[in-house]
Amino acid sequence: MIKQDYLMRMILQFFEAMFKTWEKHKKDPLEAAKDIEDAIATATELDAEALLALAPDSIAQIMKVSHVDETMVPFVGHSLLLEAVYLREAGRADLADLREAQARAIAAEYGFDLPSDPSDFDALRDGIEAQFGCEVPLPDSLSEDAIDLDDFPWLKA
Repeated sequence: MIKQDYLMRMILQFFEAMFKTWEKHKKDPLEAAKDIEDAIATATELDAEALLALAPDSIAQIMKVSHVDETMVPFVGHSLLLEAVYLREAGRADLADLREAQARAIAAEYGFDLPSDPSDFDALRDGIEAQFGCEVPLPDSLSEDAIDLDDFPWLKA
């Protein structure tokens, strides 16, 4: 139960971080991409700079030997794909291609599908709800309040 609560908190925080980048990317896609990398570092408990410097065929292997919780892995893959979108918008096609290849390598290694539209937060939310059997509120507008962890009273800091 404690592990489930911990994972739920981590996933909700990760979801919130991804959600917040959507508005930010319109003004500064590179800053939004950096925010995604910070969220990946928190979620994996790994140094994002070192992890994301890896070749696509190595990244999933390092995540496995580092014991990244498999519950978090699809969210990491999804976020890397979202980061690729932001990087393309910023004119960094080379880095965007790397992030997309890393996301696809992780998905292939762990056996999950990536969304066709990484900005589809409904699909991401549905995955959280299915996994944990709870409702995750999604604001009508991304510029409004993001997810408030206070909506989940069973999660204590």
